[in-house]
Amino acid sequence: MASYSMRRLSLLFMLCLGCSEPLSPSNPTAKEPPASSAVAADGPQTPVAPAPPVTPPKPVKFIPPPLTPAEISAGWVSLFDGVSLFGWQVPADNSWQVVNGEITADSGDPNLLLTPFTLDDFEFRCQFHLAKGGNSGIFLRTADNAADPAIDTYELNICDSHKSHRTGSLVDRFFAPNVPVVEGAWHNYVVRCEGPRIQVWLDGKSIVDFTDQTAGLRLSGRLGLQYREGRVAFRDVCIRPLGLRPLFNGTDTAGWRTVPDSKASFDVREGLLHISGGPGFLETEQTFQDFALKASVRINGEGLNGGIFFRAESGTAEAPSNGYELQLSNLTKDGDPDQPADFGTGAIFRRAPARRIIAADNEFLTVVLIAQADHFASWVNGWQVMTWRDQRPDDANPRKGRRLRDGHISLQGHDPATSIDFQSIHADQLKR
Repeated sequence: MASYSMRRLSLLFMLCLGCSEPLSPSNPTAKEPPASSAVAADGPQTPVAPAPPVTPPKPVKFIPPPLTPAEISAGWVSLFDGVSLFGWQVPADNSWQVVNGEITADSGDPNLLLTPFTLDDFEFRCQFHLAKGGNSGIFLRTADNAADPAIDTYELNICDSHKSHRTGSLVDRFFAPNVPVVEGAWHNYVVRCEGPRIQVWLDGKSIVDFTDQTAGLRLSGRLGLQYREGRVAFRDVCIRPLGLRPLFNGTDTAGWRTVPDSKASFDVREGLLHISGGPGFLETEQTFQDFALKASVRINGEGLNGGIFFRAESGTAEAPSNGYELQLSNLTKDGDPDQPADFGTGAIFRRAPARRIIAADNEFLTVVLIAQADHFASWVNGWQVMTWRDQRPDDANPRKGRRLRDGHISLQGHDPATSIDFQSIHADQLKR
């Protein structure tokens, strides 16, 4: 009974405190408190501008991503939730829609369904179905407005009737020989882009191994699904950023520093970075501007709270955490995972709520974040929970406005009840 009472007291304390002080889901337009009311959680802070109204996301049917636990731990994420085009940049005047768990298009002018972010090195896979006589493709590392496939993109073709570069070829770059026809049936593409080398497998068979040594070499860009002619459908659309490097070595906190006056403890226990107590922050010595991040995290108790701050100013005793906060909180309202009680794991705290609580306390979760210019996207256990653009006026302090320059990654010890373990933390600087 004593431990149960302590957990209830800790939970009540967390609900009162929040991750400074959360906006109530029933009152999403509440203003941020003045700095003095945030001292208990984050230490003294510079005054912040009132938060803009936050609209809670609409509930969506949850379909688990088509990924194994091992793939999720490795950083694979799904780009398609099975029911919507959430997370994609949808072109105007298009026919893209979701039908029976498939992303489809069948009419209109040629266009691309694009990711709002770019990636450098990555692995990608999907299933596709092209109607007979159709023409589609997957644009790899593409420019925003690709006009010349020999310069602006790598167009992995899906078209059995193309005059020069049939299915499996990279249009105007590489011809893939002996590729069977694909029209009228479902097939699988697996792609690996790493440096100048691009590899492609069709239904498990290697069909492309191309190293670009031309003046048109592209090392970064968006990913796009193309509609050109006839009906095309995609499903099981997944991607994994490559090049992620460990920020935690599993032995000590080399490469990190404790922010002055932190009351939290940051210890390495049995290969885990354990955070207990708080408030307090452990920040990287290195700074990151545009990056992909993957972390394996366990919240060791019901309703506990933490955060991963990024693009943060160097922490001081007076202002320990002036950064964007990737929220770590699996608390729900009335036990409903569609109603995060404190923005939810994967949210940008106070800015963009998570669509759903995906993970559970006392279990390791994998969170992936892509931060690029003013756009942010996050996934929890492979399912996308958030996409957001920061359109506020620029400010060095992300609590007050948009910060586009580099900053530290900082792990939060939220309050005296904090108990969080990081099994791994990886990141990769991205090209803008």
